[in-house]
Amino acid sequence: MYPDIQALKPERRFKITRVGVKNVVKPIFVKRGDRTITLVTTIDIFVDLPPSKKGSDMSRNIEVISEIVEESISRPCTGIENLASRIVRKVKERHEYARYAEVHLKADYFLERKTPLGRKTVERYKLLGSARMDENGVKKMVGVEVVGMTACPCAMETVRAMLRERLDDEIIEKIPVPTHNQRNIATVMIEVPEGYDVEANDLVDIIEESMSTPTYEILKRRDEGEVVMKAHENPKFVEDVVREILHRILEKYSYLPDDVIVVVRSESEESIHKHNAFAERVTTLGELRE
Repeated sequence: MYPDIQALKPERRFKITRVGVKNVVKPIFVKRGDRTITLVTTIDIFVDLPPSKKGSDMSRNIEVISEIVEESISRPCTGIENLASRIVRKVKERHEYARYAEVHLKADYFLERKTPLGRKTVERYKLLGSARMDENGVKKMVGVEVVGMTACPCAMETVRAMLRERLDDEIIEKIPVPTHNQRNIATVMIEVPEGYDVEANDLVDIIEESMSTPTYEILKRRDEGEVVMKAHENPKFVEDVVREILHRILEKYSYLPDDVIVVVRSESEESIHKHNAFAERVTTLGELRE
């Protein structure tokens, strides 16, 4: 019989809020309509640890992941958030000493898109799922991370003012005013109560429609020009992106309850600065409706 070191009393008896494993990569099978797709998914699992226990039996987390992966072969999940919910329940059950459990999933996700001139392309996104479980039950969330483009409104107006010093207003009105651009990474996470569904593809649409323009893996010359022109016709701060996403979420999910949690982030990788710009809102649908 081998000794159970994790079960020993620790020398320093402090509770640990989160302990577990990160970056476990597994294939997950998801049902999408009449077909099953495979998502290569990165999984993080945590539980809390009481002050009376030295270690958290981390191998149990890996066992749960392996079991869920096996189950998903014969019984594919209907959404990444539902899979997270299944994992967190099993993890909490295996760690009988834990009062809290948490699971995060992230996977590459591909959708067919069309460039401004109609060229078909397959674009990559991040699909996100999470679940938390405590004495009040399970809360699950679904989300996406989308890369797009923003054009800076502030620099645009500065350049416009400079042009007025050199050119007639009539000429300025006929030409696009230059500004600096940013690669924008926007993230949405939304809680999914039991009995409700939130489609990840819709979240991708909401984010792309809230940026200056979507971006594409391949663009021929005319398409490239169309993307640049669209971005400069639709300049956005990171704050604008967050607010537009919140507005579209309110319109799309009018059927969800007031206490549903919403997290929206926008981060722009600046082209003329060495820092990034960032904006975030963590709220509920009820607060937004007010």
